[in-house]
Amino acid sequence: MQLGAFSISLAVKDLAASRAFYEKLGFTQFGGNAGQNWLIMKNGDHVIGLFQGMFEKNMLTFNPGWDQNALALDGFTDIREIQRQLKAQGVALEMEADDTTTGPASFIAIDPDGNPVLFDQHL
Repeated sequence: MQLGAFSISLAVKDLAASRAFYEKLGFTQFGGNAGQNWLIMKNGDHVIGLFQGMFEKNMLTFNPGWDQNALALDGFTDIREIQRQLKAQGVALEMEADDTTTGPASFIAIDPDGNPVLFDQHL
C-alpha cells in the first residue's frame, strides 16, 4: 500500500502566530491561503499544515499520488483501494470516500488512541 506524501495537519488557534513560530524553525510557506485560514509550510522534506477553525484535533495526513513536493507520482495506490484494505482489516473509519467514484477523494481513519488519520487524494 503506497500512502504518498506525509504531513502533520495542526489545528491552530491563531494562524499568524503559528506561521511566525514555524518560520522561526525554518519552515516557509509552500501552499495554502491565509485568507481561507490554512497554510502548508515546508522545511526540507518536512511538511506541516496549519488549519485555523477547520479541524478539532491535530491529525496525520497522507496524500496518495503525491510526493513530498506535491508532485504526481508515476504510480500509486488509489485512496479507495487503501480504504478497502483498511476496512477489511477492521480499521475504524470516521468518514469514508465514495468507492463508486474515481479521482480526488478523502477518508479519515481513527487510530487506537482516537487520533484522526486523514487520507486525502488530490488526483
